[in-house]
Amino acid sequence: MSKIGRPSGWRKATHHLLDAEHLAGMGEGSAVPKSRAFVAVKRVGAHIGLKAGDLLLLDTLGAFTQPQDWESGCRPIVWPSNALLMDHTGFSLSALKRHARRLADHGVISFRDSANGKRWGHRNAHGYISEAYGFDLSPLAARAVEFENLYAGLQAERALCQRLKRQITVARRMIRARLMDALADSLRGPWDQLVSMFDMLLAKLPRRPKGSGQLQQLLAAFDALQTDVETAYCEISKSADQDEDTVLEPTGIAPEMAPKEAENEPHILTTNKLNPVTCSQTVEANGITEYANTTAQNRLPVIPKESISAKQRSDQKLTLKTVMKTCPEFSTWAQTLGSKVTDWGDLHRVAGQLAPMIGVSKQTWHLAEDHLGKDMAACSFALIFEKHSKGEVTSPTGYLRGMLRKAAAGELHIDRSFYGRLSGLERVS
Repeated sequence: MSKIGRPSGWRKATHHLLDAEHLAGMGEGSAVPKSRAFVAVKRVGAHIGLKAGDLLLLDTLGAFTQPQDWESGCRPIVWPSNALLMDHTGFSLSALKRHARRLADHGVISFRDSANGKRWGHRNAHGYISEAYGFDLSPLAARAVEFENLYAGLQAERALCQRLKRQITVARRMIRARLMDALADSLRGPWDQLVSMFDMLLAKLPRRPKGSGQLQQLLAAFDALQTDVETAYCEISKSADQDEDTVLEPTGIAPEMAPKEAENEPHILTTNKLNPVTCSQTVEANGITEYANTTAQNRLPVIPKESISAKQRSDQKLTLKTVMKTCPEFSTWAQTLGSKVTDWGDLHRVAGQLAPMIGVSKQTWHLAEDHLGKDMAACSFALIFEKHSKGEVTSPTGYLRGMLRKAAAGELHIDRSFYGRLSGLERVS
């Protein structure tokens, strides 16, 4: 901080005014173009405390400068009268003085006052200022690099905040999807406590985050809660699977019914097929096995394994690079999850993580894996995720089941969908 001494002219000495004069002296040795200096200060004006009226006055003052005023060894000093400035800006005299003082207090301009307080100046035959008193804009040239570095830091902070917000959104949606699955399946567990913790975290989400530090703390809390939810769900699901194994004999034959239970219930056939059935009757059509009495929510034909292999072979020309290029929104969310998609296994893992986020149930996702194979299921989901993000698909689950039905009928050509969409993107770009 500069020591308080006697400032130039008649103004009372303050730290801000002396610092502004010191910056003006530094700016005299800088060769910063006017456009660069003004762009730099406008980008960070709000951050350093300048208001719209301040920047309007600064623009007005800058209009009176000449290009040669910003050369090294020169000072861009302007000397318009208060009446002229009031006419150009529409400010009252008190507002004009207030905005000018704020610009000086923030080190953007300096006052170069004459002994009698009058503003005046002269230029020589070459247009350079020979003597002038008024508003000195040299501090802008001195601080241009500082403002540019500050703007770069602000941009990096904004990008970090955006990334943290997306990660919080992913964690939040995956927690909600897992809790909804647990409650829908009536699984026993600490779900009330976890739901309460989830609601508390949601209440802490700020409308306008104060910075990346606050968002990082919230993300850590959501990640910890997601770990607890996933751990509880996996343990309870594993316990439920073990309970089912004790109920059903290894041979797949159901234990005898209790004497008091009704004896006219339909026999439930235990099968390793994906769709549960209520009888063993099947219908063969076009090489596709369909069950006569499937449950309402799983009425999808089972595609034989050899059909899956043939389908995968027909789509070998669909490369991973094509999938990621066609689905930029899916690719962005994969990066948000911290996953780098380098092979088909990565693509399948990311698809499984994002499926609950857009409402694709685990049951439908397992159906897609079994019907299409993991690679083609992941490709199909990436395409659905992209369309859902663009508002083209409102029901991802229904759309995926429709694709499975087309696959069963031999009418699904996923490669055509990708290449058609990709060509459309290239035409737009």
